[in-house]
Amino acid sequence: MKAAVYHGARDIRIEDVAVPDPSSGDVLLRVLRSGICGTDASEWVAGPKTFPVTRRHPISGHIGPLILGHEFVGEIVDVPTGSSFAVGDLVATGAGIWCGGCQRCLEGRTNQCSTYRTLGLNVNGGMAEFAAVPSKTLRALPAGLSVDHAGLAQPLAVGIHAARRSGARDGDNVVVIGAGAIGSFVLAGLKYLGDVNVTVVDFPGPRLERATRLGADRTLGASDDIAADVVEALGGKPDVVIEASGAPGQLVSALQMVTDGGRVLAVGIPKEKPALDMHSIVFREITLESTLAHVCDTDLPAALDILATGRLGRELAEAPVGLSDLPSSLDRLSTGQVEGKVLIDPAK
Repeated sequence: MKAAVYHGARDIRIEDVAVPDPSSGDVLLRVLRSGICGTDASEWVAGPKTFPVTRRHPISGHIGPLILGHEFVGEIVDVPTGSSFAVGDLVATGAGIWCGGCQRCLEGRTNQCSTYRTLGLNVNGGMAEFAAVPSKTLRALPAGLSVDHAGLAQPLAVGIHAARRSGARDGDNVVVIGAGAIGSFVLAGLKYLGDVNVTVVDFPGPRLERATRLGADRTLGASDDIAADVVEALGGKPDVVIEASGAPGQLVSALQMVTDGGRVLAVGIPKEKPALDMHSIVFREITLESTLAHVCDTDLPAALDILATGRLGRELAEAPVGLSDLPSSLDRLSTGQVEGKVLIDPAK
């Protein structure tokens, strides 16, 4: 089969590799769509990031050959006896693999599993014609949901998890900084989970226009003093601010604009470590939270429900391209030329 194999910075090779043995996973999928994200783009440009071995594949900044792809959907072509799935089922995977027995798993925080691994980041993933996948990471596609739109399920689940982590409650004024793909997914999650008033901040243009179509109650153009602009527009400070851009200085702006006793959620990862005013954070009793990945059992079904019933897929899913287009697509993403989500069709 054809697969996109990551060897290092700017070294992704489309190779002929063996179809995976389904004994190494619970089911064998024919991959129909596989998406790329900012992590893929950053490691394409700069090489693998160093994380603890239980978090990602690289150890001391080194990575061996690995099939990419952690945002994918497919058709089941082989299942073990007694599986709840059948050959021919269309499914999305959450990609994260958890043990189910450690302290965090028992608390329901499976994304914090002590041995958490992710298909396409730590073990071979779905940027290939076939993939072996643990069945517990799979959810059936709702009837009528296109595979193009379903290809957004995993990153949307990440946005839904972020919305949960924000602690936003009915009636809250929430600001989302960043209207790119992840900001759009967070916005969708907020609107799905509760009755909140959402203001989205970004540079004027197509992204903010899309945010309005996706349900933002208000949009604001980015400025040098966005904290003051937000307070003026809302007539006061927001209850929750979610920083989803990763742009320089925006986490600081989020902490400045949030109300005393409010909550700030860090989603975007800035290239430089931000200098935070801990004096202000402590004396204003600001809660600063972070978020990672998603909880498959709760967030992936919600993502599929949103995609099946709303317009999010139409707004963000690009027309699929072939595996050979992956390097150029990663270049587009890394240089800010992608407004939505790039999808790969491994059969092309």
